Amino acid sequence: MDLETLLSFNWGVMMPEFIILGVATLLSLIDIFMPKQSSRRPLAWIALVGILVALISLIGLFDTKVTSILHDTYRLDSFSKAFKLLFLVGAALVILLAESFKPAEGMKENRGEFYYLFLAALLGAMMMASSGDLITLFVGLELLSISSYILAGIRKNHLPSNEAAMKYVINGGISTAITLFGMSYLYGLTGSTNLREMGGVMSQTIDGQFLYLYGLAFFMIVVGLSFKLATVPFHMWAPDVYQGAPTPVTAFLSVVSKTAGFVILLRILLSLFLVTPGDEIGALNFLEKNKIFISCLAAITIIVGNVIALRQKNVKRLLAYSSIAHAGYLLVPIATLGYFTFDAIWFYLVAYLFMNLGAFAVVQYVSDKTGSEEISDFAGLYQRSPVLAVAMGIFILSLAGIPGTAGFIGKLNIFMGTFAVDPGHYVLAAIMIAGTVISYFYYFGIMTQMFFRPSYYLAMTEKIKVPVTLMIVLIVCVVGTISFGVAPGAALDFLHQYFGNFEDFMQ
Repeated sequence: MDLETLLSFNWGVMMPEFIILGVATLLSLIDIFMPKQSSRRPLAWIALVGILVALISLIGLFDTKVTSILHDTYRLDSFSKAFKLLFLVGAALVILLAESFKPAEGMKENRGEFYYLFLAALLGAMMMASSGDLITLFVGLELLSISSYILAGIRKNHLPSNEAAMKYVINGGISTAITLFGMSYLYGLTGSTNLREMGGVMSQTIDGQFLYLYGLAFFMIVVGLSFKLATVPFHMWAPDVYQGAPTPVTAFLSVVSKTAGFVILLRILLSLFLVTPGDEIGALNFLEKNKIFISCLAAITIIVGNVIALRQKNVKRLLAYSSIAHAGYLLVPIATLGYFTFDAIWFYLVAYLFMNLGAFAVVQYVSDKTGSEEISDFAGLYQRSPVLAVAMGIFILSLAGIPGTAGFIGKLNIFMGTFAVDPGHYVLAAIMIAGTVISYFYYFGIMTQMFFRPSYYLAMTEKIKVPVTLMIVLIVCVVGTISFGVAPGAALDFLHQYFGNFEDFMQ
């Protein structure tokens, strides 16, 4: 590629990625040359400013029409803009969590590394959202994954953190291999790695043997990405990693990384398999013909995630199984595949971002104070700090799907979507209701501890003073959880005004 061709590209559409890359590079250089005894906390503010500047540059691109550069390997469309917005908002809140994180051991000497590795993972997620090619999609996935492996084990002298990193690397490596094997089938059958070109070839396929091989590729890609999403039965790494990783990393994995997993799943399934015939007759497309597999995956994930959460005593393990169940809810609109699939998934991820990050903010503060992460640590929290207890109560009500919260509207959108297609997915709707009812038992168990149990910890009997950065996270998350629950139309109107109905996704 000559210089003239390079200069002809509209590089401005990649400005958010360039900003994150530049700030990550700057932080790594500052960390190297700073004296070892100097505090690395100021780096958090540099990282936060970088994320906010990237967010502003992304907002400036909202009115930009669909743009494709680098031979269609990078696409700026409504899909990428909508999900990058989630990534950047979630990342800004996680950075604020990390700034106030004070573990008993193992983070002081690695705190500088944390920030630029975190930005590298964010960059990988953003690249995935804009990828128009399997190669850039995979590079973004690996940038996110490898950074996440290191972040999970960044407390080098903390045994649970070591165990979390080891299990995450092994399971992540297996999932990557399976996903890549499925992608290699698609490349071999279509002769291209570009998603649009591949979709064009696959849409013309009528040979039964080719369709069978597409089925194998579909199976391997869904299985490989199911590890990333922590759906049952590929969820075994999630509870241990969530428990062992530093709390800000756990929050990042549960929100930003999970959102990135759904981004790559949607990009591949809707760009390729939605246009592929389901059989030689071609009466149904491939996804309609095989949606029973996604439906079964969603159903078993909702059931197992909620049932096993009932037995958890560690609050981070409980939230891990809760996160598994929520991945099941998010698979439902992909299985039903109606007109409102994009809207339902995007809104649910917005609601999940606020309620889950807010819950982890409270968990981080309580665990820092008590030195433990047991659910019993929340006993008497209302007497010690009504602000923390009420905020946590709001997040739990939203996670449980109680009316008046964003979580309720998110689940309602998905639930109504099961009836908006013909034939309706009544079994999935029933399983969603059953899973939600089961979740009340373990969510309200935390509420019982906070409001109706006396405190057992001396550290929690003193007056609690919440750090400023943590308070900012709580305020943003509470406002988001309540406002989108009371006025959900604001989020959906914003989505349709700036991103349309994702009609440019297939262009």
